[in-house]
Amino acid sequence: MTVTKESVVERLKTVNGPDFTGNIVDLGMVSEIFIADSKVFFSITVPAARAQELEPLRAAAERAVKAIPGVASAVVALTAEKKGGGMEAPVPLRPAAPLPAAPQPAPQRPAPHAPASQSHGRRGVPGIDAIIAVASGKGGVGKSTTAVNLALGLAANGLKVGVLDADIYGPSMPRLLNIHGRPQTVDGKVLKPMQNYGLKVMSMGFLVDEETPMIWRGPMVMSALTQMLREVEWGPLDVLVVDMPPGTGDAQLTMAQQVPLAGAVIVSTPQDLALIDARKGLNMFKKVDVPLLGIVENMSYFLAPDTGKRYDIFGHGGARREAERLGVTFLGEVPLEMGIRESSDAGTPVVASKPEGAEAKIYRDIASKVWERVQEERGAAEAAVPSIVFE
Repeated sequence: MTVTKESVVERLKTVNGPDFTGNIVDLGMVSEIFIADSKVFFSITVPAARAQELEPLRAAAERAVKAIPGVASAVVALTAEKKGGGMEAPVPLRPAAPLPAAPQPAPQRPAPHAPASQSHGRRGVPGIDAIIAVASGKGGVGKSTTAVNLALGLAANGLKVGVLDADIYGPSMPRLLNIHGRPQTVDGKVLKPMQNYGLKVMSMGFLVDEETPMIWRGPMVMSALTQMLREVEWGPLDVLVVDMPPGTGDAQLTMAQQVPLAGAVIVSTPQDLALIDARKGLNMFKKVDVPLLGIVENMSYFLAPDTGKRYDIFGHGGARREAERLGVTFLGEVPLEMGIRESSDAGTPVVASKPEGAEAKIYRDIASKVWERVQEERGAAEAAVPSIVFE
């Protein structure tokens, strides 16, 4: 059965607006509706100050559309318009839990090509030249898909690359990279990373069954992350890409403080609500002196496969404007493309499965910009360290 915009609109008229005043269609809250392959995409505009309390409204609209005969799935996002173009104040972070005191080594000039973050007392990982975090302020923005295609883009540009899946509660790398089985050990002590598409990979998903829930508190999570980082035979690697957990909780903050990160890449979608959460991630890394390599705008736009017409379903350009406002590098726009989603679900990421395609080129370009930023941060860190000359 063919799904039409008219049928979607009629169904959405059954969804009450905020405070039961009219319906979301007549109130002008529904964006342009796009339908492709029986999948329905649209957003609902709400007051930014009421975004959290109106999440049930978004869920109700999604349920209503999914109930239409012929609809395979619905992607519904909340977006917000702020009067006067003002920016909402960042949400303050919770103070980090104090770390155990450690003996401080005598100050010394960083070795050439040492990641900038190592100069802040974070212990490096043998065999790894640089560690990059890919993070987001919230889940559902395509962070893991971005991380794996960024890693493949770095590898395509000639680097030796590994991926650490740091999302203990929702590991994605086994499925994204189509890797199965359990890692082996070296002398029963150090784990060998799993491999596919030229990447070395470690994930909690290799150590527990996919359906097993991880009901762990913070210290257990940090212990697992530390082991997957430091008790794995990674090297030699030019770069390790860390797919960070979404959000800005204790686990993310503690890892950012303890791991020698060369920099962080923030992934966001264009709408204002996602950018509010992305801002939290940016502030977290600033708080712990981790260089910000840049922002990626994911699901930036949609090109209809039949007509080539462009649809800005979730808005457009929000991440670029946010990067300009904060003085952070804008790394690029990734479209909302069925092929990216389908290849990710199939365990054949687009950079590996269609290396000559337009989407793969976007990720390779982003990877090039990220690596350039790493080199810039290294140069800046080395230049900032004074040298003593005896005459």
